[in-house]
Amino acid sequence: MRATMHRALVFVLLLGVAYAKFENYEGTSVYEFSVKNGAEAKLMQQLEKELDLDIWAHPGPSRPGTVLVPKQLKGEFEYKLKFAGIQHKVQVDNIKEYMELEDKLLTSAKSQRANVTAAGLSFDRVYTWEDIDQYLEVLAEAYPDTVTVVNGGSSVERRPMKYLKISTTNFQDKSKPVIYMQSLLHAREWITQAASLYAIHRLVIDVTERDMRNDFDWIIVPVANPDGFVHTHGISGTFRYWRKNRSTDYGLLCMGVDLNRNFDVIFGTGSSDNVCSDTFHGAGPFSEPETQVIRDIIAEHKDRMELFLDIHSFGSWILYGYGNGTLPANALYTHLIGVQMAQAIDAVKKSYNPDYVVGNTALMLYEASGSAADYAISVGVPFSYTYELPGLRFDPGTLFGFLVDPAFIEQAGFETWEGIKVGARYARNSYRARKGLL
Repeated sequence: MRATMHRALVFVLLLGVAYAKFENYEGTSVYEFSVKNGAEAKLMQQLEKELDLDIWAHPGPSRPGTVLVPKQLKGEFEYKLKFAGIQHKVQVDNIKEYMELEDKLLTSAKSQRANVTAAGLSFDRVYTWEDIDQYLEVLAEAYPDTVTVVNGGSSVERRPMKYLKISTTNFQDKSKPVIYMQSLLHAREWITQAASLYAIHRLVIDVTERDMRNDFDWIIVPVANPDGFVHTHGISGTFRYWRKNRSTDYGLLCMGVDLNRNFDVIFGTGSSDNVCSDTFHGAGPFSEPETQVIRDIIAEHKDRMELFLDIHSFGSWILYGYGNGTLPANALYTHLIGVQMAQAIDAVKKSYNPDYVVGNTALMLYEASGSAADYAISVGVPFSYTYELPGLRFDPGTLFGFLVDPAFIEQAGFETWEGIKVGARYARNSYRARKGLL
């Protein structure tokens, strides 16, 4: 009798959780806003802090910004923007409806997927951390001559920080440049795993461009923030938009560090010291185990690391440092390569997505300190970029940001790979010229 009652209670609880999925986002809206000058941009930054808003995309030249506003704050938010004369409009009235649609589409795709095998993954779903962890091990076992899986350390919650080393010469040929690539440093940016997994597929399984495998040594970190990523998959959907890691060193009421503000470069000048903020930088540079792993990989290979790629979403941008507006010494070539990568993507992208824009992070968007890409430049990696993949459009006219449509996943991987190839080939030629190998 007691066992029966227990099973009934569990069923009721699970039913309640299922019913309550995404309930905390009921009535939450996505607003589009534009700023005409620095004063309006500063006001938006103040509102972001005062109302604890989640700005998804900061406005850029000829591009509006987008912000997620909870139901209980919409009246105050609209009043203050109207009073300040900042143009704005509701783009999505109730984001919960589209979160439910994403969940339905991804659940359907997941139920139809094949097992994780050495034959590769299907690009029709978002894979969990467990799936990707298993996949790296499977590839290393199936392709021992070219693939090595490395555990670089552990996350806050003790998950292994695994990455792949892909090389035809076991990283022993010093004439090859090293290319580093990572995704999911920000937990909610699910679409970014498509870029890393697609690159792995083209380098290991479906190798049609031999030079991409033979002329480089690759390091690919598919999940740079494992704890945060796992957290976004919580059963109630409460934390779908979680961005940071899961550090509890700063308390339980507000927790986590923005890992892309935790690197030792212009630290703390373009981030937040408020632990509740999505851009909280942590106690100091490399206070987090996840950024320590990335730091150590760069240190081990920086003599040959020619290109560093940090894949984010969303916005159709290719950005470079520094986050305070200072330009690297080779800024002209950095910009030109960025433009060529963007053009390669634009040539194959979906027509309803905007063309990629290339530029310095601070000059194009906003100041940001302690980023992974900036750190790579600061320690001598010649070319370093942050990719911002396109935001989702379930229909061409409305932007849904971080949500994922399974129908776009393969396209996201494919078009990003087209840009990466251009950058890699330039990096190869640059490396050979610097080393006197031409």
